[in-house]
Amino acid sequence: MDKAVVGVIGTGLMGVGIATQSALHGHRTIVHDVDAARLASVAPKAEAVLDELIDASRIDVVAKRAALARIEIHATLEPIAAAQFVIEAIPEVLELKHRLYVSLTQLLAADAILASNTSGFTPDQLAAPLLAKGRFLIAHFWNPPHMIPLVEVVPGSATDPQVTEQTVDLMSAIGMEPVVLAKAIPGFVGNRLQFAVLREALNIVRSGAATPEVADRVMKASLGRRWGIIGPLEGADLGGLDTFLDIATHLMPELAKDEDVLDLLREQVDAGRVGARSGAGFYDWDEVDLARVKEGRKRIIGRG
Repeated sequence: MDKAVVGVIGTGLMGVGIATQSALHGHRTIVHDVDAARLASVAPKAEAVLDELIDASRIDVVAKRAALARIEIHATLEPIAAAQFVIEAIPEVLELKHRLYVSLTQLLAADAILASNTSGFTPDQLAAPLLAKGRFLIAHFWNPPHMIPLVEVVPGSATDPQVTEQTVDLMSAIGMEPVVLAKAIPGFVGNRLQFAVLREALNIVRSGAATPEVADRVMKASLGRRWGIIGPLEGADLGGLDTFLDIATHLMPELAKDEDVLDLLREQVDAGRVGARSGAGFYDWDEVDLARVKEGRKRIIGRG
């Protein structure tokens, strides 16, 4: 599917991020949204992504201009008919997605592939109204796609294996790192690992053993660095499975297993402290803090 025409439906941060990644790698990219204001935000959002890549010396101004020129913005759905690969990135409402898929069935070519960026539904749930279920699967990107290369490719029970292979090829062609899941499980792999760590971090803070600042520093100065090189199962192999079994036998019974730790999140949310967006969460956020995070993003993007 080299230089396929890519369609992206939905213009939130994920939709625009996916579209920009596609266009940057030479693909004509057709973007659709029913909201005029969100459509108007596509170009500025795409420019911001590309400027961040320029700041990190990943691309130059010429590449930026070429990428922007490949992004087409449409208020109607009909132009998506030209796409060989369509990625749906609309809100996580099943009925809304189903209505869109039915409309797309009347537009797309018989050999077009339809993928959802969801992490909240299984491919079989999403494909229910489709006659061509073999042409559907999930391609779950991580935010932001220009910084986090993972795409979890999740075929449904009826997905044609060739469709999975073509999706993997296209994801690689647009600079992503696709992995194929053997079956769909809630949250897929990445979110399950992320929330398992978050649950234990909340448990540690709740116990009084460490502040949020200390828990985060421990992660960033240890596992955060290690996991960029080796995964947890590789780490267990390298450390010795017998050693890890001995430690796990004593430690795992002490780890958080309940959902009570969510009370820490509820307290913050109920108080209107929802994080950086509101200026406060576990931390108080100001422009200096945000600039520090932005500088960290730049270093990560610069590594490619």
